[in-house]
Amino acid sequence: MVDVQNQVAKAAKTLIFEEPFYGLFLVGLNKTYRKDIPTAGVSKNGIGVQLSVNPDYFTGLTLEQKIGLLKHELLHISFGHLITRDLYTDKKLFNVAADLEINQYIDAIALPPGGLVLDMFPELNLPKKAGTDKYYELLQQAQQDGTCPSLDDLMDRMDGSSQYDHMTWDEFNELPEAEKKLIQKQIEHQLKETAEQTEKRRGNIPGELADLIRKLRHVEPPKFDWKGYLKRFIGNSTVVYTKKLRRKYNKRYVENPGLKIKFKNNICVGVDTSGSVSNDELKEFMGELVHMHKTGHKITVVQCDTQVNSIEEFNPRKDWEIKGRGGTSFQPVVDHYNQNGRYTALIYLTDGEAYAPVNCPHNTLWVHSSRCRINEELPGKKIQLN
Repeated sequence: MVDVQNQVAKAAKTLIFEEPFYGLFLVGLNKTYRKDIPTAGVSKNGIGVQLSVNPDYFTGLTLEQKIGLLKHELLHISFGHLITRDLYTDKKLFNVAADLEINQYIDAIALPPGGLVLDMFPELNLPKKAGTDKYYELLQQAQQDGTCPSLDDLMDRMDGSSQYDHMTWDEFNELPEAEKKLIQKQIEHQLKETAEQTEKRRGNIPGELADLIRKLRHVEPPKFDWKGYLKRFIGNSTVVYTKKLRRKYNKRYVENPGLKIKFKNNICVGVDTSGSVSNDELKEFMGELVHMHKTGHKITVVQCDTQVNSIEEFNPRKDWEIKGRGGTSFQPVVDHYNQNGRYTALIYLTDGEAYAPVNCPHNTLWVHSSRCRINEELPGKKIQLN
C-alpha cells in the first residue's frame, strides 16, 4: 500500500509542475485505496468527497497514464458530475457523455486503456467540447434511432463490465438534496481555494475551468451601502489595540516607542438560523457579510436560533456551515453582546419573526431580508435589504 501511495504522490508532484491547479487540487483531496473498484473513482467523505484508487490497477499504468487517470477524476469533481448525474434518466449513457467531455482535456498519451473519446463514434461526428448535456442528448437520439452501431456495441460491453460504471457515484444519488448541496458547496470551496493557491504560485487556471472559477468567485453587489452606513452608525466608537514591537528607540516616536497602535471596530453580527429563514435568505445574509467585511471592520458572526450555535470571526474565504434551523429567539445574541465588552455595535440579520429582546444595546441595527416585513416592535434602527 505504501508503494501506491508513493506513486500517487509522485504523480501529484509532476502535476504541480506541469499543471499546478490539478496538482494542488489532488494534494488537497483525501485518498483511499480499495480493490472493490475496477480502476479509480470519487466517493463520499463526510460532507465532502475523496479519491478512491485500485492499487493493483494503478501500479500497472505508466506515469503519464497515472496522471491522466487522476486528472480524469479531478475533472469529474470539478464539472459537478457526481451531483448532476442523478438528474439524468439513463445513468450509463450519462457516464459515457461525461467521459467524452472531460477526456478532451487529457492528452491522448495519458488516457488509460479504454478511455472514451469522440472518435469512437464516427457515425455521429460529435462536435468538440460541446459539454455533457449536449453529448447526452446526441447519444440518446442516436440510441433511439439506431444510427450508431459503435454506441450500441459499447453499451452492450458496459453491461458486462464495471470499467465505465462510475460505481462509487451511486452513493451520491441516494442522498437528500440538502446533503448534496452541502457537498457541492464543499467542492466549490475547494476549487476556489485551489485557484488562489495556484495564482499565488503564479500558475494559470486551466482554460476548461476558467469560467467556472470566475462564477464561483462572483459576489452579488451589496444591497446596502455598508461603508457609508457603518461610518454614520458607529461613529467614533472604536476599540484600541496595542502591540509591542521589538524595535530600537526612534526619536520620531517619542511618546510610544516600540508600540503599534491600531484602531478597529469589532462588530457583532447575529445571523438568524431558525427554521423560518429560507436558504435564499441565508445566502442573501452571507453575501452582505462579505461586503461588511470589505469595510475593514472586524466581523464576529454569531449564529443563533433559540440558542447561540457558533461564534466565529468572519472569513470570506471560508464556506460557512449553517448551524441551527430550530425556533427563533433574539435574546441569546443580545445577552452575548452585553456580556462581552469587546464589541462596538450589534447588527442582526433576520426575517424578523420573533419577539423583541430585552436589554438591547442602543447601537443595534436590525437588517431584515428582502423577503419579509420589517418587525416594527424591535428596538433600535431597522432596515430592509432590497
